[in-house]
Amino acid sequence: LMKRFSSSSVSEDLGCRRGEFSRKHYGSVELLISSDADGAIQRAGRFRVENGSSGENTDCTPGTWHRTDVHLENPEYHTRWYFKYFLGKVHQNYIGTDAEKNPFFLSVVLSDQNNQRVPQYHSILWRKTGTQKICLPYSPTKTLSVKSILSAMSLDKFEKSPREIFHPEIQKDLLVLEEQEGSVNFKFGVLYAKDGQLTDDEMFSNEIGSESFQRFLHLLGDTITLKGWTGYRGGLDTKNDTTGTCSIYTVFQGHEIMFHVSTMLPYSRENKQQVERKRHIGNDIVTIVFQEGEESSPAFKPSMIRSHFTHIFALVRYNKQNDSYRLKIFSEESVPLFGPPLPSPPVFTNHQEFRDFVLVKLINGEKATLETPTFSQKRQRTLDMLIRSLYQDLMPDLHKVNNMLNRRSFSDVLPESPKSTRKKEEARQAEFVRLGQALKLKTTVKGDATANLATTSFCKKEPWESQSFCSNFPHEIVCADSWGQSLLVSTDAGILLIDDGQPSVQVFDKTLQIKQMHVLEALDLLIARTDKGKDSRILVFRLSAVQKDIETKQMIRSKYDCRENKLERTKGCHLYAINTHHGSELRIVVAIRNKLLLVTKKYNPCNSLTSSSVLSSSESPVEEFQYIREICLSDPPVVMTLVDGPTEDTDNMICVAYRHQFDLVNESTGESYRLHHVETNKVNFVAAIDVYEDGEAGLLLCYNYVCQYRKVYPFNGGCPLIQPSAYDFHFSWNQVPYAVVCAFPYILAFTTDSIEIRLVVNGNLVHTAVVPELQLVASRSDIYFKATAAVSGSSDSSSKEKSSRSSPQTPTAYEMPECPLAALEGEVPCKNLYKIPLSNLVGRSIERPLKSPLAPKVIATTTSSGVASLPVTHSLSLSRMEIKEIASRTRKELLGLLDEPIPKTESAQKKKKVPRRQSDPKQGAVRSTSSDRIISSSFESYSEGHHLSTSSDPNTLSNREESIPSSYPFQLISLYDEDIIDLK
Repeated sequence: LMKRFSSSSVSEDLGCRRGEFSRKHYGSVELLISSDADGAIQRAGRFRVENGSSGENTDCTPGTWHRTDVHLENPEYHTRWYFKYFLGKVHQNYIGTDAEKNPFFLSVVLSDQNNQRVPQYHSILWRKTGTQKICLPYSPTKTLSVKSILSAMSLDKFEKSPREIFHPEIQKDLLVLEEQEGSVNFKFGVLYAKDGQLTDDEMFSNEIGSESFQRFLHLLGDTITLKGWTGYRGGLDTKNDTTGTCSIYTVFQGHEIMFHVSTMLPYSRENKQQVERKRHIGNDIVTIVFQEGEESSPAFKPSMIRSHFTHIFALVRYNKQNDSYRLKIFSEESVPLFGPPLPSPPVFTNHQEFRDFVLVKLINGEKATLETPTFSQKRQRTLDMLIRSLYQDLMPDLHKVNNMLNRRSFSDVLPESPKSTRKKEEARQAEFVRLGQALKLKTTVKGDATANLATTSFCKKEPWESQSFCSNFPHEIVCADSWGQSLLVSTDAGILLIDDGQPSVQVFDKTLQIKQMHVLEALDLLIARTDKGKDSRILVFRLSAVQKDIETKQMIRSKYDCRENKLERTKGCHLYAINTHHGSELRIVVAIRNKLLLVTKKYNPCNSLTSSSVLSSSESPVEEFQYIREICLSDPPVVMTLVDGPTEDTDNMICVAYRHQFDLVNESTGESYRLHHVETNKVNFVAAIDVYEDGEAGLLLCYNYVCQYRKVYPFNGGCPLIQPSAYDFHFSWNQVPYAVVCAFPYILAFTTDSIEIRLVVNGNLVHTAVVPELQLVASRSDIYFKATAAVSGSSDSSSKEKSSRSSPQTPTAYEMPECPLAALEGEVPCKNLYKIPLSNLVGRSIERPLKSPLAPKVIATTTSSGVASLPVTHSLSLSRMEIKEIASRTRKELLGLLDEPIPKTESAQKKKKVPRRQSDPKQGAVRSTSSDRIISSSFESYSEGHHLSTSSDPNTLSNREESIPSSYPFQLISLYDEDIIDLK
């Protein structure tokens, strides 16, 4: 048993490295110069070039990642709030002017967030600088006013107080304002370039393309006839064939895309510049350049194209030898970073995967281009003009409206009024809803809204999908940390060690109340902050001693058995923090009111986990820690984070948050420096996360709705270089989080009922998962949370939205969720523990982490034929290649052909050796081979053991879906096609 503890935890090591990232994955800016055939310089430009190489070790490049990071950024079904949440429902719209006399509009709706029984206020603030969206929790007892919502959006001073707009036609105008965020449909140019062509005139003069170019066009989309075309036309003529007779068109994740193909646009022999072709492709923000020739031939450069409008070029080359595509991206210097990063090398042998990657990359690229000064200034001028014009049209009518209705707050029930007044209000609301529903239908039919489609394709697993870890967990959780594959949890019943599917083991009784803890497996340490107030202390334990108590089942420790584990000088502490990278030295900073106590522990190999078995279980590690110094602050810190300096000696810093500011404190001298000041009346500090970009320290400062990245340069002569940097950026969450977790390339915000997932490099939204009654439990390595529902990978946009004609002041009658019968009878729904593996989020192929201190659970059934069926695994985090390897080995094993380990490179060859199902031409049926019967027997044996219905009736299957046990292997392996089959 102790042998399982001798290996270090890769999961913990990954948790230490997950804050490291590099913008080099997204290319580097280069000066590109193009010249003609005589060598004369034509044009030059600065472009960010992405070619899949980062100049680092191969294991750090995006090519080693699983392709789980291919996502549309800021998807419309998450960002177009007014269309999704407001149209067709009763909501309230307000108009006002700020202190600078700039008009603004405020829209608020009380909605059930995607039928998860989570009532929330969705609020949109329309200003000339753009839209701001936030969610606010609903409380039936707390009144929510207009000013409180605007205050949450940092708008506290007004020139004119907001007044409500009752006219239903306002919905049309607000929908126009939302459409200024950008089109939901896209037009991309496709330019064919022969080998050796160096000018745009030569490229645009190609009448026809090669066979490989035609195959590429067929991969992009379908060929459609323009005349009479009723879909999105992308500026092409669909009546008189003036822009050609055919084009390439496709629909991708709800977006219509029209391709302007150079060889399909009108060609003129007299016009060498091919103005008609350049008129369309030259005005596209994104252009694909398909270049013929070998890699050694002269490569395409963006400066070859004379266009001030095109900002992104995607260079595609086809290799006939291995039937693969190579991709290279050129982005104008001012375009913000956008994903997904190219793999290394950027070669795609799977054509469908290449198509999906290219379309996602180009759509994200066009959205990013709209944030450049060229486009954002135009959008801001248009938005300002529309808002001012709408304000001037509406203000005269507002004075005629009843002042009593204007003064009501969002949570107030309409006051008692004469029956005639109530009838008028009900009639107004009915007309308001009718017009909104008609407008929503019209917008959808026109194709100006994305289709409500799930973004996950068949067999695709999103990296944030959660796994069931512990069902029906009855205790209240205070804090926790992962220990191998187990979870050490501080609850109201004591300290418990939990493993997937096994009974929990009590480690300490409930007399020891742990408020904060860290499990450091590599250092054989458990650090904990216990009790509260003046009795609070920092305790340190050896993990090996705790493990020995678990194995020998000795008496459960209590608070009074931990006297020897108390760190000196830590009495009365309310917070502590440790350094992320503790390979050479562990640093602990303990906050006792406004004093910081710095304690260190030098790394000693003899005290590591590899030799801990020889230590006495009663030996306390307290003596290995040494007090360094005490630092005084002006106020007690609310948030505290340790930042590692480049020399790991004199440059170490402490980031503390208190009052309205974030400060940096020098560990060596105790001097503090202002890092960021928060310009709001109320500050809710969330976190300060240390991240390391190419080894240089940075901080993600999270407070209220804001997350701000600040680059932290090393101390120079005792003073840190804190100044605005081109690398600094900030973004806003849609809801105030209580915890933020960084797992590059993602950053996750946890609220009371949702997980908001964004990208670290640009803050763009990727997904919002609704998780009722959510509580983050642990996140230092794998992410554990407690909730009544898991996180699925499919988009919540496909959920049916229920239109309501009731007033937004009170919740509507929500649809009942799928839940056990006990919950429907009035009992409190049970809460479960779920896990999101960190390896899935960061996308690296790593070995499995240290096994649990608890005994492993192995489930194996034996079929009637004597062959053991596949062991049931509770982890669905296997990659596709790992599943293929298991499938290959299992097929050989079932056929009795496994004589030696099968190398991974043979998986493609084994497919030819496996006997296929044989069809009987006489009977017209498919005969099953012996391996079919083995699998069928194994499946039936498993079904009987778990009372699983194998009925083919879809109604029966859907009714039994909730009763399938969490241990059921939803991903079955086909022994013939090596494909993943989703049983659901």
